[in-house]
Amino acid sequence: MTNRLVAFMSVLGIAVAAVWLTPASVAAQRPAAAASAARPSAAAKPWTVRRTPDGQPDLQGYWTNSTYTPLQRPKEVTKEFYTEQEALESMKRTAETEADLSEGPGAADVHFDLTQFGLDKSQSSIALNLRTSLIVDPPDGRIPPMTAEGQKRAGAPTDAVQNLPLQDRCIHMDRTGPPMLGQKYQNNYQILQEPGYVIILVEMNHDARIIPLDGGPQLPPNVRQWLGSSRGHWDGETLVIETTNFNDKRAVQGSSENMHLTERFTRVADDILRYQFTVDDPATWSRPWSAEVPWKQTEGPIFEHACHEGNYGLYNTLAGARAEEKAAAAAAKKPSN
Repeated sequence: MTNRLVAFMSVLGIAVAAVWLTPASVAAQRPAAAASAARPSAAAKPWTVRRTPDGQPDLQGYWTNSTYTPLQRPKEVTKEFYTEQEALESMKRTAETEADLSEGPGAADVHFDLTQFGLDKSQSSIALNLRTSLIVDPPDGRIPPMTAEGQKRAGAPTDAVQNLPLQDRCIHMDRTGPPMLGQKYQNNYQILQEPGYVIILVEMNHDARIIPLDGGPQLPPNVRQWLGSSRGHWDGETLVIETTNFNDKRAVQGSSENMHLTERFTRVADDILRYQFTVDDPATWSRPWSAEVPWKQTEGPIFEHACHEGNYGLYNTLAGARAEEKAAAAAAKKPSN
């Protein structure tokens, strides 16, 4: 483990303690029993969310959704929540694995060097998540089985450039979504609010989601967009965003253009935003599925990301697949002994 990683884990322990001393974030992360035990004393002043000039909950600021919690629960994990110690150990193992990409065996063959560019998650603010997966429903923490139609749409990723993920092609990033899911680095956002609108600026790939709150209808069904058609409203302290009208060129874990996405943003502490989403797409999965991600307040500003510059990964992925096919064909032609 590098000195930088050791320092990260030390700082993380301090940061985690600070997060878990906030009653609202404890309640948002722990199982019910643990949350009950963490109730503030009678003398403690209850936390309340700040308000914008027009009276709405204030979600504004710079945020990151960096996390070491996987989207789907690992098959070897059989419980919904870790203890705090188990969560820290899991984060440490994942951080060590990331460090090994540029410091372990085979490092000379790795183009991405996190120690040189400082683009790994250990450089970011992170909210501790005791969940063993971001997916909270189904209860097993995994994406439901695909329908026959969904399986038919999925192609081998190395057959053609069109089958590779859009983020590998620098067209559309999972960080933008929606839903908005963090990756290894640059998981940063800025939220702005104006009367009648919420704007979410995404650092990578410098997208802007502009969501009307006027109760107007979605776009006509024949109008399809990369980010879909989003309309928002307030449900008490929570911002709810409904998005439809996706195009057929992007997919969330294989979703169709008819996916209906519901997102929920709730500020549960000064430095924690709870982000929840539900994916409903009968053309792709046997049932809807939902996930929850804590967003941690971070420092701004956010910067433009020039993804296409030096995008060697796209070419190398396809070239490597063709080289493997060529080697396999040559081996097949050799006479057997």
